[in-house]
Order: sequence, then structure tokens, then C-alpha cells
Amino acid sequence: EEALRRWIDAASLVRGQPEGGTVVVVAEPTLRPVQALVRWDPVGHAQRELAERAELGFPPVSRMAAVTGPPEAVEGLLASAGLPADAEVLGPVPLPVVRPGGPRRPGDPPPGEQWERALVRVPPGSGAALATALKQARAARMTRGGGDPVRIRVDPPDIG
Repeated sequence: EEALRRWIDAASLVRGQPEGGTVVVVAEPTLRPVQALVRWDPVGHAQRELAERAELGFPPVSRMAAVTGPPEAVEGLLASAGLPADAEVLGPVPLPVVRPGGPRRPGDPPPGEQWERALVRVPPGSGAALATALKQARAARMTRGGGDPVRIRVDPPDIG
């Protein structure tokens, strides 16, 4: 989504083909965002993405929160959170271990540590209740002190 948006933004600045304008994309030509750019069809691309997300129950047809941290911390937070009755917990699954000295993305675990991520999914009308439950569980955990850190991200842009 982000790549297609940026490509279209950049391509819209190029002069028209009759005036000698050319857009070159160096990417795998079979990727759907590349095809959407070639056809200049961001709406069709968005409709396909939305249909696939709806089929899987991913945002924006649901609200989701990612809970990330050491395995015991994730399990403890989810157990203590008064999640809405319609909440569905997916996972947890182990995250790749970041090797010391290797590149890190924001939100990655500290180098060498094994962390897990669980996704909590609710229907759109329960998003505020989910956020409140996770916020209260995290606040209670921090008040007790000690324990490993747990990161919570509501509607994460990346769930992979």
C-alpha cells in the first residue's frame, strides 16, 4: 500500500508521455502494487486488498492489537487483561531473534532475546474496549513493578 502510494505520488509529477515523460519502476513485475501502477488503478488495488482483508478478518474490517514481549510477559498480560467477550487471540508466535550488531527495526526485540507476538482481534465496535482493557492491564503490570517489558500497538501497520 505504502509503496504504491509513493510510486503514484512520484509518477504524478512526471510530465506526460507526449512531452517525453517516462516512469520507470525497478521491481518484480508480477507484484500486485506494480501491476496497479502500470494500469494506473489504485482503486482496483484497494478494492482487492479490502476484499482479502475482509476474508481474513484483518483491519480495517476489524480492530487489532499486537502484544509483543518475552513469552511469559505476553502470556501474563493477556491472562490479566479483561478482554472484550468478542476478542479473538491469535498466537502467540515467536519473533525472529535479532542478532547482536545486526540491523533492527523499531519495535524489534533486543538483540539475542526471544520474544513473541500475539494479535488480539475484535469487531470494529469493540476497538475502544480492547484498547482500554490492554491499557489497564499494562498499567497494573507497571504498577506492580518488575517483570519484562510488553509492547502494545493498536492497529499495527505490520502484522507479519
